Order: sequence, then structure tokens, then C-alpha cells
Amino acid sequence: MKNRDLTCGRPDKVLWDFCLPLFGSIIFQQLYNIADSLIAGKFVGENALAAVGNSYEITLIFIAFAFGSNIGCSVIVSRYFGAKKYQHVRTAVSTTLISGGILCLLLMAVGACGCGWLLELIHTPSEIMADSRLYLMIYIMGLPFLFFYNIATGIFSAMGDSRTPFVFLACSSTANIVMDYLFVRFLRMGVAGVAWATFICQGISCLLAVAVVFRHLAELKSNEKAELFSWQIFGQICVVAVPSILQQSFVSVGNIVIQSLINGFGPAVIAGYAAAIKLNNLVITSFTTLGNGISNYTSQNLGAGKYDRLHSGFKAGIKMVWILCVPIIAVYFTVGRWLVFLFMDSAEGVAIDTGVQILRILAPFYLVVSVKLVADGVLRGASLMIQFMTATFTDLILRVILAMIFSGMMGVVGIWCAWPVGWGIGTVVSLIFYKCSVKNNFITKTVDSI
Repeated sequence: MKNRDLTCGRPDKVLWDFCLPLFGSIIFQQLYNIADSLIAGKFVGENALAAVGNSYEITLIFIAFAFGSNIGCSVIVSRYFGAKKYQHVRTAVSTTLISGGILCLLLMAVGACGCGWLLELIHTPSEIMADSRLYLMIYIMGLPFLFFYNIATGIFSAMGDSRTPFVFLACSSTANIVMDYLFVRFLRMGVAGVAWATFICQGISCLLAVAVVFRHLAELKSNEKAELFSWQIFGQICVVAVPSILQQSFVSVGNIVIQSLINGFGPAVIAGYAAAIKLNNLVITSFTTLGNGISNYTSQNLGAGKYDRLHSGFKAGIKMVWILCVPIIAVYFTVGRWLVFLFMDSAEGVAIDTGVQILRILAPFYLVVSVKLVADGVLRGASLMIQFMTATFTDLILRVILAMIFSGMMGVVGIWCAWPVGWGIGTVVSLIFYKCSVKNNFITKTVDSI
């Protein structure tokens, strides 16, 4: 696979060629979590599905830190790659690997000591507590794989290679489904089986991805020697990574608050939510990843000084996500019950009805939130992190507060209705920031330090 320059060619064609493999990659990435819930629900039972879904909200906190490391490294590497400063590319990579490894060890220690407390904090029902804790502990042991794989994929994207992560994820997620089935259906390992299957497959993917990253770096020729660690570049990475981590962490905390509200409605509703939220996150995470691709496009063009290409890239990004949105919405409306049933051992009941209800409320608004995620991608690629965080927190805070208010007025349905309102207002805020900061060309200062 070759590194790709995103500063040349028609923006719509460049983005389609670059982002479609990213879209495919995140689909396979989400199959990890979907396979865990699907196999647990089908072959262990409703409580096992609820336990995996309940633990998933806590794992999103760890994913937030890995994602922040990914995007921080990716944006800065993109900037240097676009400017053809390859020695700085190498330094940014090694700096991220070192600092990311230290952060990962700290999170493992905190997670191992505090996972029981976190499960109690979200009012985990007693009947799923043991399985939730077991799944979470195995997940924590695999955090190094999660971290270094995310950093590696960020580096691939920064250098214009979106195909390599796709190949890795296609193979590893397929293997994960097979191992999930083997461990649970035949070895009778229960919730532990789905956790260990993910641990093993993600570990192999991580090792291969890091090896290929170093091969990519070897292709970049430079007369200057790269530093192993640079505090200056570390600071540049943190400018992007820390807000991204905070943003994702607050999203995770918000989801945990929502999960605690849902837990008050019993295991059947928890199971239905666990199934539907996996299908919802498949879409949202996919569009977030496309937004990351647009961040790479923005950052490379900033590094190359091609500011006129930014708005063209934004418009091309909107067209791309809307083309992908329409069939997803149609599928969720027409065969949503069948999709939710894939996670269940019964085609009737509160759990499956809850899952279908969530999908039908949320799906039409994918057309709205996808626009926000494209605008956020441009803001982040331009290192406009204050604007990016403000738009994100507006969406998140509204969703959490409205979920608490609406659940008291409308019951559990009120929780699902809070999503579209938060998405809508957050999208308006993101578009205002985009128009004021990017479309009006108030961004040249972001590259002064490069």
C-alpha cells in the first residue's frame, strides 16, 4: 500500500477514494462489538447481552483516550506530511507511541482498580454484575492492543493510506466472529469467551499494523535525522489530542449517565438498548471516521498552503455522507426488527420492541448529525479545537439533560427522543463555527508553527 498526497486532484474524487476504505474499516471495527453482543445474546441469553452492553458504555471511556491519541497524531502527521517534512513525521510517530504507551499503562491501573466501582455507579443490576465485571476486566487487559492499533491507523490515514487498515480489520473482525462462535457455542465460555475472542484478534491486528507503520516510515526519505521524542511536537499533538480525549470522554460519561437511567427500567430494556445502540453506533462511528478522514484532508492541505481546497472538501464530504445515509435509514426502517432480532433469542417481547423503537426514532436524523460530523472534521483538521469542543459539548449536554427531563415525562421513550434534539442544535453550532472560521479563511494562523 502506498502513501497518498491529499493535496492534489479533485476534492470529491480524492475524498471518495480516501474515505471509502475508512468507512469499510470502521464497519469491520464495529463488527467486533456487534459480534460480542450478537453471540452473547443468541447463545448465552438476554442477561449476557445486557452485561456486554452495560460494560460497553464504560469501555467507551478507554476508547476515548485511544481515539484522542489517534486523531492527535494523525492531524499533526498529516500537517508535516503535506509540508514534506518527513523527519518531523517520524518524530511525531515515535513521540505518540511513547506517550501513548505511558498513558495506556496508567489507564490499565485505574481500570483494574476501579471497574467494580464504575459498574456500581451506573446501577448495574445484580443479575448481570458478575458477567459485566468479567467482560470489563478482560477488556482492560487488552488496552495496549487498542491503543497502539488506533495510533497505527491514525498514522496510515495521515499519510493517505486508508486501505491497509481496511485489510487488517476485514481479516481480524471476520476471525473475531468465528472465534466468538467457537468459544461460546462449543467451548461454553459464556461472556468470557466473547471477551477473549476480541482480545486475541485485536492483539494480532495491532502487532501487524505497527509493523507495517514502520515499513511505511522507511519509504519516507529525509536528509535530516529524526528525534526519538520531541516536547515541541508532543505539545502540538496535545493541542489536538487532549480536546479530542475530553470530547470523547465527556461523550462516554454522558452515555454512562444515560445508561444509568436506562438501567432503572430493567434487564429487558437494557438488552433492547444494547442491541439498538450497537446498530446506532455502527452508523455514528462510521460517520465520525469519515470526519477523521476529512480532518486528514484538511490538515494536509493546510500544510501545503492550499486553503482554497478546504470548502470544496467540505461540500464533497456532505455529499458523501448523505449518499451513504439514505440506504442506511431505509434498511433500519424496513428490516430494523430483523436486525435487532439477530441479537435476541426471541422474536417477541420488551427487549426487541425497545430496540426497534430506538432505531425508528433515531434513523431519520442521521442526515442531520452526519453534517455536524463533517463540519467537526474540518474544524479539527484546522486545529480549531475550541470551536470543535463547544459544538460537541452543546450536543452532549443537551442530550443528557433532556434525557433526564424527558424520561420523567415520557418514560423510557423520552430518553430516545433526546438524541435528535441534541444532534440538531449541535449541527447548527458546528455549521456556524465552520462558516465563521473556515469558509471566511480565518485559519492561516494554524500553520504558522509548522
